[in-house]
Amino acid sequence: MENNAVKMEGIVKRFPGVLANDHVDFEVRTGEVHALLGENGAGKTTLMSILAGIYRADAGNIYINNRRVHIKSPRDAIKEGVGMIHQNFLLINSHSVAENITLGYDRPRFLLKRKKLEQEIQEIGQKFGLEVDPQAKIWQLSVGEQQRVEILKMLYRGAKILILDEPTAVLTPQEVQELFSTLRRMAQAGHAVVFISHKLEEVMRISDRITVLRKGRKVATLATRDTNPGELARLMVGREVFFDIKKSPPKPGEEVLAIRDLHALSDKGLPALKGVSLSVYSGEILGIAGVAGNGQKELAEVISGLRPAKGGKVLICGKDLTSVSPRRVIEEKVAYIPEDRKGVGTVGNLSVLDNLILKDYRRAPFSSGTFLNLRYIRDHASSLVEKFQIITPTLETSAKLLSGGNLQRLILAREISCSPKLMIAVHPTRGLDVSATESVHRMLLEQRENGAAILLISEDLDELTAISDRLAVIYEGEIMGIVEPKEVTLEEIGLMMAGKKRKMLESSEVTS
Repeated sequence: MENNAVKMEGIVKRFPGVLANDHVDFEVRTGEVHALLGENGAGKTTLMSILAGIYRADAGNIYINNRRVHIKSPRDAIKEGVGMIHQNFLLINSHSVAENITLGYDRPRFLLKRKKLEQEIQEIGQKFGLEVDPQAKIWQLSVGEQQRVEILKMLYRGAKILILDEPTAVLTPQEVQELFSTLRRMAQAGHAVVFISHKLEEVMRISDRITVLRKGRKVATLATRDTNPGELARLMVGREVFFDIKKSPPKPGEEVLAIRDLHALSDKGLPALKGVSLSVYSGEILGIAGVAGNGQKELAEVISGLRPAKGGKVLICGKDLTSVSPRRVIEEKVAYIPEDRKGVGTVGNLSVLDNLILKDYRRAPFSSGTFLNLRYIRDHASSLVEKFQIITPTLETSAKLLSGGNLQRLILAREISCSPKLMIAVHPTRGLDVSATESVHRMLLEQRENGAAILLISEDLDELTAISDRLAVIYEGEIMGIVEPKEVTLEEIGLMMAGKKRKMLESSEVTS
């Protein structure tokens, strides 16, 4: 066990109906970034949650620095130098950075010496490239800065073994690069870093070694330099994964969605959409590219009825549906795949069955009068679970217990089953593994073939250019240009994402 910061042997963890970890062995060395790779539901987060004290293993041993330890809680884990940064940040928005970092910690014991604390936080931030204002409130920070606070919280508490669960899922490309620089600094300073991810290219860039889990079991541990994305994908899913998306040429039909001079405000009451105009036709996918926070969320919410417009019009199949209720939008056969699967897309405490009929239970044949047709509902839900390959112990299982990929399949099953005329898909593959991403892309392209108009909002340029027929770039609530992906370079799209309009790009090309 030379140079091993952590060694886990024979870890077993069972949940009702699920064997999440099946005698898993895992080790991470001091000074390395070790990627933990696997499909949704493969057991990655569960294994690391055991190390972080969130779950207790049913069997197996944990050694830290060659010493057997018993971790029964997150407090025990911190005492052993283990800290976990979760995908969904555990921060209090109304508190400052410094207050969040010390909340629940037993140091200082009695009096909080604010200036000394803030100075310590700044010193740690400067050492690892995690600069953030200790006095700032959490709600004032970007997503990337909030992630820095979570990492600082663990470093301040003395963590030497850091676990990051899907850390890049909500970051811009620039923030991802900054995070990778931080992780390298931490490894060079003698920390051990576990990087949980689905993104093969990122794993290849940042890790020293990679452990792959499949269906709760370890299938391989490899040096990153000795492998490639194709091999990793095969190990993850047990079959060949095709990264090239095959699609037929578009056959656009009638205009399904027409947005005219649309204006809307953000949650903070500031202008988020400033005169957006675009159209989406049946049988096509229109992608929306842009750095997070440039109006994409507001655009999707205005179309779906979740946010009122402050000006302009939203026309769906020729009907003016500006600022109507979400129920009215649903009646026009509009499918909505939201960014927030847990908070908006599903009701976590309700069962899989209940979540599958959330949009249909009012109408026949799901109900007659005030009574639900329970036999039809169960048959309908069972067929969707089978068709969309939703892995769930039973139909009565709470949605909150599903993995990210299965939760997304549930949402897609519900939305696609209504045979939509328009689909609004917001980050439909964020946080999903290669197999689930492949499945989602196939479903979107099938709906396109069926004549649906699809508005695809994503921050993954590779995804957008691969499956979009046309691409609109948004910056600070304005459309910078609408192009065909095959006719522009990623560099040109990047310039538009930074605020250069398409006409400006064309004129600069002419002058050069």
